[in-house]
Amino acid sequence: MFRKLLVPLDGSKLAECALPYAEELAQELRIDEIILVSVTERTRGQRPLEEPTATGELRMVTEAVGKKQNQAQRYLNRIARRLEAKGIKVRKQVLLWPPAEAIVAYAEQFRVDLIVMASHGRSGPSRWAYGSVADKVSRASCIPVLMIKAPGCVPGI
Repeated sequence: MFRKLLVPLDGSKLAECALPYAEELAQELRIDEIILVSVTERTRGQRPLEEPTATGELRMVTEAVGKKQNQAQRYLNRIARRLEAKGIKVRKQVLLWPPAEAIVAYAEQFRVDLIVMASHGRSGPSRWAYGSVADKVSRASCIPVLMIKAPGCVPGI
C-alpha cells in the first residue's frame, strides 16, 4: 500500500522527530523509498553586472543566491547517509516555495503514498499567531499525513 514516504525537514530537532517513524515504516512495510525534502526561501543578492564604467560606477544585478539551498542540501545529505546505512533507499530534494504549498505539490507530483511529518502541537492563539505548516499540509493534501507530535506536547483544551 505505501511505497513512497515523504518526510519534510527544516533542520530542527522537532522536524527530525518524524524520522524514527519513517524509518520504522520503511523497514517494516518494505517501503521502496523515503523522500527527504527541505523547503527553503530563495534568497537574493546583488553582483556587478560588468566592469566598472569610466566614472568608476558599478551597475548591479539582483540574482538568487544559493547559500540557504546549499545548507539545506548538506543537511539532507547528512540525514540520508544515516538512513542509507540502514539499507533504506533515500531521495533528497530542496524546494524553493512557501513550505506547505511546496510539500503538497511535490507529494502529488511524485505520487507519494504517505507524508510523515512533525508538528509543534500548538493550539489556540499560538497556532493562530505562528501558523502551522503541518496543519496546512494536512488540510491541503489528498495524500494521507502521519502527524508526529513533538515530545513534551501538551494537549490544548
